[in-house]
This record gives sequence, C-alpha cells and structure tokens, in this order.
Amino acid sequence: MIRRPPRSTLSSSSAASDVYKRQMEKKETYTELNKLVEKLKNAEDPKRKYEFILWLGKKLKVPNNSILIPENKVQGCVSEVFVKASFQEGKLYWEGYSDALITKGLLAFLINGMNELTPKQVVNINNKFIEDTGLKASLTPSRSNGFLNILLKMQSQANDFLSK
Repeated sequence: MIRRPPRSTLSSSSAASDVYKRQMEKKETYTELNKLVEKLKNAEDPKRKYEFILWLGKKLKVPNNSILIPENKVQGCVSEVFVKASFQEGKLYWEGYSDALITKGLLAFLINGMNELTPKQVVNINNKFIEDTGLKASLTPSRSNGFLNILLKMQSQANDFLSK
C-alpha cells in the first residue's frame, strides 16, 4: 500500500497542484478554461501551441475604446494590454486589447476561459493551469510573466466585484 505523506510535509507546489486538480475536477464550473488547457496540453509540438494562441488573438473582438484607460492597463507587460470586466446577472464578461498579437492571443485565452464565471470563481482560479498548458517552452520569460500578470489583473477586478 502506498501511503501519502501528511499534508504538512507536501511541498507548496504539490499542495497547489492538489488545489488546482480539485478545482478542475469541477468540470461544469471551469468548462471553457479546461477545454483550452487540454487543447494546449495535447498539442505536443510547441509550434502548434503558439499557432493556436496566435489564432485566438486574431479572433479576439475589438473592444470598446473606453476600456483603454489606466485602471484597466495590465502592469508588467512588455506590450500594451488592457482588460475590463463587466458584471451582469452575477457573472463576469470580459473584453480586452493588446497591441501585440501573441499577447492578444494570451489575453483571448484567458477571456475565453473565464467569461461567464462568477467573481468568486475567477478569484479562486489557481494559476497552476498556466504551467499545465505547456506554453512556458514556447514563450519568452517576459511573455510568460505577462500571461500571469493578465490573469492577476483579471482576478483583481473580479475581487473588486466581490467587495461591492
């Protein structure tokens, strides 16, 4: 019989992975995000992952210019990135803009994956899914950090709706 070590001896990344797995087991909650992550996980060629992200960027709807304000700007990105949530009937709906196609694709990935989630669901997403996409091998460190910064901005906005 294999024994699992007590939780206190698990590494933080293992604990984070466990939390992520529990979240993602709730398929009905994170359906779109799961689909996108699985699509990237199943693409063995890094070039195919990159092409998929570029394709998502090309499909991202042009946002209303009113979102291009400092409070919606994602800090820590090499590119200009803006993202804004609107709250309707208990769910968040996202729009965004980036001046760089790859970053626009990463933004589209997050928008598509987190559209129509509640603020609490967005806040509770574990960023481990970014690692699971396998994109780190295809992205420069600055793009990879930008991907995380976009997610953090979206979670911050979702958290603002929780406190209203």
